[in-house]
Amino acid sequence: MKSVPTLQQEQAADRFARHITARLSEGEAWLPYEVTERLRASRERSVSERRREAFALHTQTNTAVSAQGNAATMGSPNEGTGWWRALISAIPVFALIAGLVIYNSDSEQSMLTEVTAVDTALLTDDLPPAAYSDPGFIQYLKTSAPTSEH
Repeated sequence: MKSVPTLQQEQAADRFARHITARLSEGEAWLPYEVTERLRASRERSVSERRREAFALHTQTNTAVSAQGNAATMGSPNEGTGWWRALISAIPVFALIAGLVIYNSDSEQSMLTEVTAVDTALLTDDLPPAAYSDPGFIQYLKTSAPTSEH
């Protein structure tokens, strides 16, 4: 059985974590953006894991009285359902991840289709591609726009 840390031990661990975080933050300015984003994500995961541990510790130490028929029993209200509840709560997370993957691949495909259409139009046009980058070409298009007669 795990021993429950005392309040002083938890406070010492929190002070140590703040000290390490401060030291890491000092050198963060010199790191590339990708590395700082990975560090930020890792910190968020660590903080959420710490909160989950604190919540689990809090619910384990508190006991509840539940009525069963004519008898009252002492115990944790979540006894025996921990792994089942974790499995059920993971389903929306997996659904969200699957949705994000599908959305990402769909948006990449549509963006690729648009780029392909533009490239095809440029390459099959009568004008050479260099004409489109000419500053005078936009002015030419504005002044020689065909007028529609209805």
